[in-house]
Amino acid sequence: MQHVIDQAVAWQRSGTRFVMATVLRTWGSAPHAPGASMLVSEGGRIVGSVSGGCVEAAVCAIAEEVLAGAASTVERWGVGDEDAFAAGLTCGGTIEVLIREVGPEVPLGRVAADLAAGVPVALVTPLDGGGLAVGGGTVTGSLGDPHADRAAVLATEGMLGRAASGLVTSRNAAAGGAVCVPERELLVQSFAPRPRLLIFGAAEFARPLAGIGAALGHRVSVCDARPAFAAPERFPGADEVVTDRPERWFRTQEDLVDLGTAVIVLTHDHRFDVPVLALALRSRAGYVGAMGSRRTHQDRLERLRAAGTTEAEIARLRSPVGLDLGGRGPEETAVSIMAEIIAVRRGGSGLPLTFRTGPVHTV
Repeated sequence: MQHVIDQAVAWQRSGTRFVMATVLRTWGSAPHAPGASMLVSEGGRIVGSVSGGCVEAAVCAIAEEVLAGAASTVERWGVGDEDAFAAGLTCGGTIEVLIREVGPEVPLGRVAADLAAGVPVALVTPLDGGGLAVGGGTVTGSLGDPHADRAAVLATEGMLGRAASGLVTSRNAAAGGAVCVPERELLVQSFAPRPRLLIFGAAEFARPLAGIGAALGHRVSVCDARPAFAAPERFPGADEVVTDRPERWFRTQEDLVDLGTAVIVLTHDHRFDVPVLALALRSRAGYVGAMGSRRTHQDRLERLRAAGTTEAEIARLRSPVGLDLGGRGPEETAVSIMAEIIAVRRGGSGLPLTFRTGPVHTV
């Protein structure tokens, strides 16, 4: 998608009129997920794709009508429709596409800049026009009303956090509900890699942790040196299950570790957990946690110091891992771990909301 955004910015800056067609929804087998976009310029140039070639000709025809003055439109193509068959959508699915002209008020330049810097950002487009760029706690652009902007941002944040794209409805969430903000359907295009969740130790506690992590939008990796534990069928929610020594595999991943990466060590064996923790605490990972009792934690700290880990690095370690929810067992422990990861990533206090004052959500 970056090349599509970069071209859109270039046309926007040069004053070239163009239409952007974006997948809103899909059903069944579809070539592209929601958020995929295609551009059609006033000169007939095409960049990007919404269907892998099946309906692009039909999109171009509608784009010409929009550039000639027709209103933005939402079109649906599916194999059960005669129009879809004529357009050539033979993949067995159905797609719904928003086709609209993009004006200078849409903050594509902000989106392109954040993309180039590797900063997660979302382009938020109401189906009736306009647009916002949301990310990193800042907003560029406006929907014409600050309360509508706030409602749109609140509706967008969860999708951006999951690196998800698609339709969302902004509701009366602004100003604690004191200001009436009509519901509005928004297209959210998230430009962010899925945050990574690296789980070391394929113990029973790792199974629900991998599942919940995946449900929250993470790219989940499970690594264990023991082949009997590192069995892919035990972790249906994981993107990959690796049999290797944790520290050796972590070294192969270091270039991919960033602030969005969470590292969880569940091995309970200092021969495995200390080497990988020493590496993780020196890495760019935004969250590093380890399971164990307080006695295990103290022993682990001494071993980390002996391995050359600095006090500043040790201060980053979340151990015992998770928030105090009073839970028991693998599933409830997984909830407490993921809750702490969310709190760290979002800057939350971890306290009950009833103890807080002011808005529940902040922009």
